[in-house]
Amino acid sequence: MYTVIGNVRSRALRVLWMLEELGLDYEHVGAPPRSEDVIAVNPAGKVPVLVVDGTPVTDSTAILAFLGDRHGALTFPAGTLDRARQDSMTQFLLDEFDAALWMAARHSFILPEQFREGAIKRSLKWEFEQSQRTLVARMAEGPFLMGETMTVPDIILTHCGNWADAAGFPITEPRLAEYLERLRQRPALKRAMAR
Repeated sequence: MYTVIGNVRSRALRVLWMLEELGLDYEHVGAPPRSEDVIAVNPAGKVPVLVVDGTPVTDSTAILAFLGDRHGALTFPAGTLDRARQDSMTQFLLDEFDAALWMAARHSFILPEQFREGAIKRSLKWEFEQSQRTLVARMAEGPFLMGETMTVPDIILTHCGNWADAAGFPITEPRLAEYLERLRQRPALKRAMAR
């Protein structure tokens, strides 16, 4: 049994979605960042945290990789070229999509007000649009980023797409918009979001 700590309006949604895709049992503690429940297992106060046999695992991407490897699903086998391509796509999404959205969030409501630089969001939106063009050129043929198989990067990108919508970062590439609409219809994602 796994325990996921973090509310669904955070990167914890990625972990909840993956667990739903895998059909695994888990407990969900919908605690917000920096709350007592979170700090008890992660002194940094960040979510998500996955507690496995009493051991906390932090960082959504590390958790997704762990679950994929442990259960042999939503990932290619370690040491294969497909896995190298998958990991490359994961890093690209973290560097180009997640990082821009996180920086915008920091300068919108996370940092103390005196450290916020509102003008940075303009350049972040521009970078986000540029990254979409690069992503579309990298997308494989098929319903998923890597082709016919759903993998960890699909969860990360769809979460970033939802985050972008909420943050006012437009999706400008039609192929990406179609992809996101298709992935948003997955029953496992809907179950995770309903928590």
